[in-house]
Amino acid sequence: MRASKKVRSQKSEVRNRKSKKKNQKSKPAEVHISGAEGLYGVSDIQKVVEKYTLRALNHPKGRADKIIITIENIKRKPKEISALPVATISCCTLDEGKNAAIKLLQSLGISKKAIDTAFELIGKGSMRGAAIITAEKSGRLEPDTERGVRASRFGVDRSALKTLSLRLSRHGINKDIVKEALILASKVASFRQVVAELCISDDPYYTTGYVASKRYGYLRITNIKHKRSKSGGRAFFVKEGINVKGMINYLERMPVIIKSVSLCRGTVPIDEILNFSYK
Repeated sequence: MRASKKVRSQKSEVRNRKSKKKNQKSKPAEVHISGAEGLYGVSDIQKVVEKYTLRALNHPKGRADKIIITIENIKRKPKEISALPVATISCCTLDEGKNAAIKLLQSLGISKKAIDTAFELIGKGSMRGAAIITAEKSGRLEPDTERGVRASRFGVDRSALKTLSLRLSRHGINKDIVKEALILASKVASFRQVVAELCISDDPYYTTGYVASKRYGYLRITNIKHKRSKSGGRAFFVKEGINVKGMINYLERMPVIIKSVSLCRGTVPIDEILNFSYK
């Protein structure tokens, strides 16, 4: 599901000594409101369509002018994976949240240059998908740097979802925004040449971002952006020499379903995260 609305930019004025003319209003731009997807059985389709539609019509970013819902029959058998372990790093300020993300990413061998590139792109908030950034040299690898790449065709088994919801409820985070991000991050991390993912939501009222990796799992970081900020995005840090076409094909075309759930922890100090073994 993709939902968007049209917004008109502020009218600019051009004045000079000879004349006082105002530019005409620019054409309305289409702004992304909401997006969601999943792998579902036929019996779930009506309920899911209703759920996605209501989300688009009642979103904090405004009511959608256009809602596109696509239903596709996936004939390829999904690859089965486990959800990443979950933990939360509680931060009181924006600087603290950003520094926590930087510390985690650097501990995974990602260069400061690559991390700075990711935060700069996310701060601009102009990409529709995710950036692919090499972990060492900070190279941009996605074919279309405006579109980016989009992880797609992922879902969660009913039994696994029930277990996940129960475990998240114990820590007060059993919310769609958490579960959907976890499922996406788990698929991305399952590609062997992905080192980590950094994500900050573009929802102006959701200030928790995350760093996800095979080593540490799905780590929620609170207060990683200012409230009411509409900037956001995601970056995938990858190994040098990666097969970019293979990665994009996996992220966008390979169906993946979560069949089991890993450990779900509550709020944990970052130093404990860095020294904790999930095995």
